[in-house]
Amino acid sequence: MNEEEIIPEISNATDASNAMIRPEGDLVSTSLPALRSRMREIVDSGVRHLTVDLAKVHMVDSAGLGLLMSAHNSLRKTGGHLAVIHASEDILQLFQTMRFHQHFSVSGS
Repeated sequence: MNEEEIIPEISNATDASNAMIRPEGDLVSTSLPALRSRMREIVDSGVRHLTVDLAKVHMVDSAGLGLLMSAHNSLRKTGGHLAVIHASEDILQLFQTMRFHQHFSVSGS
């Protein structure tokens, strides 16, 4: 298990209302503080459409799921949306089992 905090790569896609975040490692409780803080900054900056690229993420625990749902809820309140892309087969199956795909867009690698 990776216990280092995740320092995500951030890029603004086309304008100030769109951003993509690319975390690396496991989205687990011990590694989320930096990612949580950065995602909050992104939403507070006016981004309305946030894409989370999970290509380099291997595992997501309940804290990681909670972070994504919290981001979805915050964005939805402002008329925005969250999308998750490049989820591994295992993570995609987890999202489908938890029915996250009914709340925001989730796609596999």
